[in-house]
Amino acid sequence: MNIFEKMMSIDRRWVFLLLAVVVIGTYAVSFEIPIRVNSEVRNIYEFIDKLQPGEIVYLGVDYDPSNQAELHPMAYAVMEHCFRKKLKIIFCTLSQYGPGMVDGAIKDITDSMRVEKTYHGVTYPGRELVNGEDYVFLGYKAYFALQILAMGQNFRLPFPVDYYGRPLDERPMMKGVMNYKQVACVVALSGGNITEAWISYGQGRFNFPLALGTTGVMAADYYPYLNSGQVFGLMGGLLGAAQYEKLSDNPGPAIDGMRVQVFAHIVIIVFIIIGNIGYFTERRRRAKEGR
Repeated sequence: MNIFEKMMSIDRRWVFLLLAVVVIGTYAVSFEIPIRVNSEVRNIYEFIDKLQPGEIVYLGVDYDPSNQAELHPMAYAVMEHCFRKKLKIIFCTLSQYGPGMVDGAIKDITDSMRVEKTYHGVTYPGRELVNGEDYVFLGYKAYFALQILAMGQNFRLPFPVDYYGRPLDERPMMKGVMNYKQVACVVALSGGNITEAWISYGQGRFNFPLALGTTGVMAADYYPYLNSGQVFGLMGGLLGAAQYEKLSDNPGPAIDGMRVQVFAHIVIIVFIIIGNIGYFTERRRRAKEGR
């Protein structure tokens, strides 16, 4: 067996083993990966950063645990940015697997907000987030397109009570808040076709400012909506989350994950190159031999 045949017949277990070593090694060793911020992510950050205390952001956590690695860091980064700016958030999930993730994220950010932190040289004292005053979690309802349309009429139509069983009318934050007209923007994080529903049934019908967070493989599909102005910002995959963390001066799991992602991709690309070199070289050799 010549070297090219060996290149084509590398046992896949060695590939997986090397990939595992690279993933573990790059996660364990702390070093920085340069992150270039795209304008589409910067648009979301700057839009939220310019909002005044007390304004409301609707955050849709419309994804399953299978997309958690890419989209959860976006949710954490946006949540912490909003709460440090003393904005209010309406949480909702149109994924049946979303309620537990939202509830867990709220508890994590509540703990984080108790600690004094400094971002961009500005120190934000710790404070206690109050359910019903700083945020409301509507919960989950099936048939996402119908819920998006119903919330455009009144949040109370699909969600008369919140996730914790309290009527929305008893929540101080929801006083005078009827629908998207009282919301500064909608940030929809999704790993599926709920994203298209937010564009078609949400932004298209009610004309509110809409920003998207999608998985990396989905992002390219939504640039036409960005260019048409239907969407004012777009975060794509773990890289989009890392860019938002960098803009927020709040390094988190996305920036940590970029080390792993970059070097894992390098390993995969190297093996693809090795396989292709072996394949085309061996094919040429066989052609010369008349086989």
